[in-house]
Amino acid sequence: MKPRVGIFSFSSCEGCQLQILNMENELLDIVGAIDLVTFREAMDPVARDYDVAFVEGSITRESEIPMLEEIRRKADVLVALGACATIGGVNAMKNKFSPEENLQEVYGDAGSEYYDTIPTRGIDEVVDVDYYIHGCPIDRTDFAQTVTSLLLGKRPYTPNFPVCVECRLKENVCVYDRDDDEICLGPVIRAGCSAVCPSFGSACIGCRGYVDQANFDSLIKVMVEHGIDEEEAKKKLRMFNTGNAKAQEVEA
Repeated sequence: MKPRVGIFSFSSCEGCQLQILNMENELLDIVGAIDLVTFREAMDPVARDYDVAFVEGSITRESEIPMLEEIRRKADVLVALGACATIGGVNAMKNKFSPEENLQEVYGDAGSEYYDTIPTRGIDEVVDVDYYIHGCPIDRTDFAQTVTSLLLGKRPYTPNFPVCVECRLKENVCVYDRDDDEICLGPVIRAGCSAVCPSFGSACIGCRGYVDQANFDSLIKVMVEHGIDEEEAKKKLRMFNTGNAKAQEVEA
């Protein structure tokens, strides 16, 4: 019997779900191996029961909590999908301000009357999460490998080494050795994207979250040496990671 799979979204741009739809030929193989029962971006809901749930988006409203808890209750396996779900993502930048300030800034005087907002949380701050697919958006190969592992009864692999390792393997010139003055967060950010941004001339901006043994002090020192002041360096480190459990180390 094929596993029943549901794909859900909370507060997000739904770009990670779009990456799944962009898988083209691989998507046909995946859909053939599973019973896709819920995927709002691609189909009308057809079932309320599922074995595996992929959840995109962060939790930013009180009303989202019971919905996520219900998904967790039904799913044997729950996978956090993308930066918003895994670490809070850019949504968590609002946590630097009070809910009242956020509502006033976005909606004006009508904000407190029509909208509810709470500090942004990744979904593992609300329910137990079994596995993670990082990135903003997710890497399609990463998604395919996770699904394959689950189908084979194996634990999906999540790298715990920095993007710099993948840059070295691809023989990329280090961003800090180039002449474009870009600031790269690769030394403290989790690999698994094949260093896609540095490989195409940009810099890592931190969407996959921090590695467990991130050396923030060392990276901030390098960033300052390359012309950025310390507070601005910390802001860059927080862009995707304000909601990350390790974020307080950046503030120290």
